[in-house]
Amino acid sequence: MNIRFVTKNIHAYLDYPVALGLIGLPVVLNLGQSNPLAFWLSVVTGVAALILTMLTDHETGLIRVVPYSFHLIVDFAVGVVFLAAPFVLGFKGIDFAYYVVNALAVLTVVSLHKPEAAEPQAA
Repeated sequence: MNIRFVTKNIHAYLDYPVALGLIGLPVVLNLGQSNPLAFWLSVVTGVAALILTMLTDHETGLIRVVPYSFHLIVDFAVGVVFLAAPFVLGFKGIDFAYYVVNALAVLTVVSLHKPEAAEPQAA
């Protein structure tokens, strides 16, 4: 049984709300109490994620110039940075929890990516 169920289309539709959440949640949650970078890292990442999503070659991409495989690599890198940031930058409380939870969510989605079936080659 293959547990990889996050298709390219599912991922595409998750990208916009996630990017907007990364931009807006720092305000709602009052992030940055332990370190101002806890606020700005999320906002800047959210803006970058929004731009990346618009440029990715998938269902919801507006200008499809970035390969989806590169998008997945960037998502993985964001997950790793979000997991390291609370420890490296000394985040505490909600700042710490926010980044650990987001890191685990991003890394889970990337790890559950279902590769597309190879298209038949023309002879």
